[in-house]
Amino acid sequence: MIVELVTFTFPKGHDRASELEAVRSVVPKWAANKELVRKHFLWGIGEDDGTGAGFYIWPSIEAAKRAHNEEWREGVKKRTGGYPTIRYFDMMALVDNERGKATEWSADGKARELETV
Repeated sequence: MIVELVTFTFPKGHDRASELEAVRSVVPKWAANKELVRKHFLWGIGEDDGTGAGFYIWPSIEAAKRAHNEEWREGVKKRTGGYPTIRYFDMMALVDNERGKATEWSADGKARELETV
């Protein structure tokens, strides 16, 4: 599993309500992507005010790159005025208190449940 962190800067005057409207318009697209495990839409606060981010969980970097191709990057630039910054991380383990589970992944992507108690 990999995590992809996509960050971008909003144009001046862009507010949370406007961005939430934009989020609602793309939810069906992301829900239809069968490679996407999870996506979080993030709004910067405090010193990160004016910044947005997407936190994605994918099975591979290749899956992330298929979704975030040049056409998508150009769309972000058109909407925000600049290209996004994209970073990838190996998701080694996850503690999911909401579901009462913890999971680790080997380097080859095999999942193993961990004890949580």
